[in-house]
Amino acid sequence: MNDKILYVDDDPNILAACKRSLGRKLSIATAPTGAEGLKIIRKDGPFAVVLSDMRMPEMDGIEFICAVRQQAPDTVCMMLTGNSDQETAMNAVNKGQIFRFLTKPCPQDVLCTALEAGIKQYRLITAEKELLQKTLTGSIRALADVLGLVNPKAFANSSRIKPFVKTLVRELKLDHPWQYEIAAMLSQIGCIMLPPETIDKVFSGRKLTAKEEEIYASHPQNGCKLLDHIPRMEQSARMIEHQLERYDAMRKSAPSEADGAIALGSQIIHAATDFDSYLSQGLGRQVASARMREKKGEYNPKLIDILESVSIPRIDDALKGTVKEVKVWKITAGMFAHEDILTSTGILLVPKGNEITKPLIQRLKNFTSGVGVKEPILVLVPQTPVAHAA
Repeated sequence: MNDKILYVDDDPNILAACKRSLGRKLSIATAPTGAEGLKIIRKDGPFAVVLSDMRMPEMDGIEFICAVRQQAPDTVCMMLTGNSDQETAMNAVNKGQIFRFLTKPCPQDVLCTALEAGIKQYRLITAEKELLQKTLTGSIRALADVLGLVNPKAFANSSRIKPFVKTLVRELKLDHPWQYEIAAMLSQIGCIMLPPETIDKVFSGRKLTAKEEEIYASHPQNGCKLLDHIPRMEQSARMIEHQLERYDAMRKSAPSEADGAIALGSQIIHAATDFDSYLSQGLGRQVASARMREKKGEYNPKLIDILESVSIPRIDDALKGTVKEVKVWKITAGMFAHEDILTSTGILLVPKGNEITKPLIQRLKNFTSGVGVKEPILVLVPQTPVAHAA
């Protein structure tokens, strides 16, 4: 476990005394200025706890702690100062999210107890984060695999829009990008309840009947209901729920606010999905963006500008490797379908461009033992394994 502590104070005597008194029990690094402290964090971090003096030249304690928050958001921050007025304490807590506020002179046992409490808090934060990441990753992967098995065309669509969504989030410099990426990965999960022929028409650009449009319009709500009870997935679920709504009908607020983030996430999925649909129909980037601009108020104009002008790697272009013919029993996870994989009766099992996962391999084997699969199958073997999105 990470038990490292960084103490920043412009008084060298205090730093030396702290090292002498607590150095044997705790792992403490010191720095005489905030700027030097930030360099140490970049070089030797992360630190479990950062303890800072308030009154320092050039960069005071609050400024330093705020910079630490940007650099190492999980680090537990504490303030030690001789200035015990209420305003200083309030600023330190509100601006720097201080875990403990201590006043000088601070008895050694009080300081040691506070630092140990900070280390425990850091362990709780990182342990919860690790558990959350593993739980979310497993849940998302399982749901994506279910979608790929039940409705491969819908799964292929959500896989294709991921690069677009990641690019839009990066260009907009949005906080918590994982929420938008999860929403993209599972944006079509509600399609597992839709008839396959409706999905075929949607993703091939064919006109839907009034009844089919009604059915298709229900998939965002279906998807939201499937995800709503997974911890930390609430915002991603709401992004999915509103993905078909028009931009001009949405409430406008800053992405830093929950409602604003949900609205922007929905707009991103909507724009990325339709832009990819146009490209999949063989239209160029300029034509696709022009078609979208013709639909006044349908899309966020800023998103169209980014999609039109910023280089976005397509999955087919990004993959480098060898195309080879294989039998079902020779397919391994991590390969990509270089062409549609069909049953012997022509039913689509895996669309072109999809990554082959273990559940898909089992499905192919099951069909091989039953109705049969058209073989050999063309697959692409990447030069290096493709990392899974969280």
